[in-house]
Amino acid sequence: MPDFIGAIDQGTTNSRFMVFDRFGKIVSAAQKEHEQIYPKPGWVEHNPVEIWRRVQEVIKEAMQAKGLRPSDLSGIGITNQRETTLLWNKKTGRAVYNAIVWQDTRVAAAVAEFSSRGGQDRYRAKTGLPLATYFSGLKVRWILNNVPGARVAAEAGDLLFGNIDSFLIWNLTGGVNGGVHVTDVTNASRTQLMDLKTLKWDDDILEEFDIPAQVLPKIASSAEVYGQAVLGTIKDVAIAGDLGDQQAALFGQACFKPGEAKNTYGTGSFLLMNTGEKIVPSKHGLLTTLGYKIGRKPAVYGLEGSIAITGALVQWVRDNLGIIEKSSDIELLARTVDDNGGVYIVPAFSGLYAPYWKDNARGVIAGLTRYINKGHIARAVLEATAFQVREVVDAMEKDSGIELASLRVDGGMVQNPLLMQFQSNILNKPVVCPAIQETTALGAAYAAGLATSFLEDTDDVIANWAEDHRWNPAMEEEKRASLYHFWKKAVTRTFDWVE
Repeated sequence: MPDFIGAIDQGTTNSRFMVFDRFGKIVSAAQKEHEQIYPKPGWVEHNPVEIWRRVQEVIKEAMQAKGLRPSDLSGIGITNQRETTLLWNKKTGRAVYNAIVWQDTRVAAAVAEFSSRGGQDRYRAKTGLPLATYFSGLKVRWILNNVPGARVAAEAGDLLFGNIDSFLIWNLTGGVNGGVHVTDVTNASRTQLMDLKTLKWDDDILEEFDIPAQVLPKIASSAEVYGQAVLGTIKDVAIAGDLGDQQAALFGQACFKPGEAKNTYGTGSFLLMNTGEKIVPSKHGLLTTLGYKIGRKPAVYGLEGSIAITGALVQWVRDNLGIIEKSSDIELLARTVDDNGGVYIVPAFSGLYAPYWKDNARGVIAGLTRYINKGHIARAVLEATAFQVREVVDAMEKDSGIELASLRVDGGMVQNPLLMQFQSNILNKPVVCPAIQETTALGAAYAAGLATSFLEDTDDVIANWAEDHRWNPAMEEEKRASLYHFWKKAVTRTFDWVE
């Protein structure tokens, strides 16, 4: 029996390959960034050739760093930035256009058009999702309608669609030489093309979006063997797990009981709650989504609050304003002041996601006076993340009828104790960080481990989870209420900015 399990974590800004032992400890890891392409305001793209090259490089680097052979791995799971949309030619392997990233807003006119004929929630009962620029379906439609020759090739059966997971699995298992075209239920649930109840592509929505069914991947579970790798460094290793990044973090955080929730702080932030085998429709601006599906067991559903801009706001302050040199400097700068000085930053750079779903909102900095310095701006940047998470937690508790006892957290920003303490303060709940913080990659590895019998069942995952740090609330209710009041007021200033 092999001693290790692998995971490809294809994020919005970088590619990673990680190897874990059966206790969830990291054995080897490698990471490389890829370019963010901004052709027009609101447009965000990735180069799929670069992504595939980066994935091959990090696999090779991590395997060689510890002298690992393919036979050392029981299987490899994949987790990916969701909703990022790609169409490629199955005969040549070449994409017909760059990957359109989840943050991209180019389909705003299509969202308005479809919303005008049935409302923003016309597909919510089937898909769990409002009409928004976020999801894959309308991005596929845009490529078919705007890239010369794309629709003809799609209708001829020559093009394949996938979120990044499908593209990587296809390439890993042979590409033009018999690559497997598949996705899992979690990624499929983010396209706005899958029926939550049947776990099948919905013919009516495909017809309305004018998307040929033959471009779509087969929908599979999140933990099963899809095929064998053909790359030399991992040749014949089973590709056996597939989870969208936020669902992978839910899995890695061992949130297997209804009511358990985690929040991942990355480029954006994503709060996901397990609702069991029950589909819970949202009345408060959340998404109803798939949590995971293990092999032939019933699907497990979730409620999700998606926040577009959290860590990306720190990057913006670093790259666009030049206030800090590196992202980690934000905390040191924020600690130079005692509070936000009355400043609130609402980063609606690509509209507002949960719980508002307003594509025409744009970012604001409110409450500026001559007193304000860059320390106050830095503090407001960090607090913006915590306030947005509070809004989602409030909505989640209303939708589910479950009050969260605590919030499990992961992602890059958990390294920032100032933010984590403020998060606990504004939620008035404990915030808990696990000992192994790479929960997204870990969740994908666990899924592959279950599919290949490396792990016996989810009890093994639960046994591996351990608390590393806990922040408890330490703020008076009057101050908490005042801060949140002014945050909500600032949010209203972003509404309907784009006319």
